[in-house]
Amino acid sequence: MPLDAIPIVVLDAKAAHDAPLSLRGRGAGGIASGLRAGELSGNAPALLREIAEMTRRLVADGESSAIDLQALPLTPADLIWLRGQLGEGEIAVTLNADGESSLNETACPGVWWVTHRNQQGAVASEFIEVALVPEVVKAHPEDVVMGLEHLELLISDLS
Repeated sequence: MPLDAIPIVVLDAKAAHDAPLSLRGRGAGGIASGLRAGELSGNAPALLREIAEMTRRLVADGESSAIDLQALPLTPADLIWLRGQLGEGEIAVTLNADGESSLNETACPGVWWVTHRNQQGAVASEFIEVALVPEVVKAHPEDVVMGLEHLELLISDLS
């Protein structure tokens, strides 16, 4: 079933009416049709349940997974609600490569809110990643080999 065929339940969320601009105009996922920026679509609680299931798989099998938030019919109010439910964790990582990426651990260890921005600062993609460490942070094996070679060169200069 395509996501746009999922029935939308509208709940009032006046506190989200003044959503930050970064949560408006969300591209293809955008605001579910017929909803205003300050309304919950009803999809966020289901998404929270899916995140819990993904976390169960991470614990049981070590399986990492991700949800593309822009591919879902979520309103800015949904995203604010979800951020509030997940809370803030202790780790925040910022990467600068073709735009800034922020990887923020939520209050639920293993659940990360990942935002990639283009060079102009606009949100290019936004994900919930469930993983011990977000994939983009992990060093590539070839890079580790180069790091080892550099360390060995540094040690050889000590002699």
